[in-house]
Amino acid sequence: MPPEPETAQKLNEPRPDSSKDTDKQEYGSEVEELAPPSRFPPEEEETLLRESNHHKFVANTLFSSAKYENAINKYEEAAAICPHYLDYELAVLKSNIAACHLKLEQWKEAIKSATESLDGLSRLEKAEFGEKQAEGEEKSKVKEDGDNGVGEEIVSSGAQKSAPATREETSAEAARRKRQEDVLRIRAKALMRRARARSELGGWSSLSGAEEDYKALSTMTNLSLADRKIIQTQLRTLPPRTKAAQEKEMAEMWGKLKDLGNGILKPFGLSTDNFKMVKDEKSGGYSMNFQNS
Repeated sequence: MPPEPETAQKLNEPRPDSSKDTDKQEYGSEVEELAPPSRFPPEEEETLLRESNHHKFVANTLFSSAKYENAINKYEEAAAICPHYLDYELAVLKSNIAACHLKLEQWKEAIKSATESLDGLSRLEKAEFGEKQAEGEEKSKVKEDGDNGVGEEIVSSGAQKSAPATREETSAEAARRKRQEDVLRIRAKALMRRARARSELGGWSSLSGAEEDYKALSTMTNLSLADRKIIQTQLRTLPPRTKAAQEKEMAEMWGKLKDLGNGILKPFGLSTDNFKMVKDEKSGGYSMNFQNS
């Protein structure tokens, strides 16, 4: 998938009296770093976002020209300029960076960038939609309580039949719905990119993670037909790959443990071959038997 094309308080505290903190400054026992402001003033935020979007536009152009390394640099510049609390805009940039790494077959880097994108979207959903959903439920409860009161308007049966079945969506509700759709769209892209990178990287852990990502994607309703076909194919082919990787890594681990055990037992004229694990069919547990060679 191509990169997402859409556009995505100053600290004014007085300097501390240096004479009071001479020991701290001299010995560095307590070094304080200036934290970024919780939010920039609206005008400054707009300026920073405009500059960030300019870098993103340049990065999109570089991506379209297959200049992926240069595109990554520009996307990272855009992310560095973008206010740190704009999780959606940053998630778009991180997802685009993941797309660049996929083109370069840099699987670990793609996984990292896609995960950062998904983490940002999770913070956004919790901060925005979680609180607003709670507010909506409270307003709905208040409305229900009000409807049970004695001040109801009496409406004729004819007027009731002619009334619309549902009320029109307010502009605020429409904007919120659009925001949720945008978040879900970027989440789907980031998940697809991370899932592919995990599948390509291989290994028990990565393949298990790819399975989890594709299972999450299979429940989403905003995917293209092509993406759905990829998901179905991966969910069919990944389980045997994951199992094979698990068995291989377990065998390698036991091999290393055996080498370690042989190193410990060698001074005593023994080896791990002198010990045999026997399974108890009744309990399912194992016991160790010593065999003198």
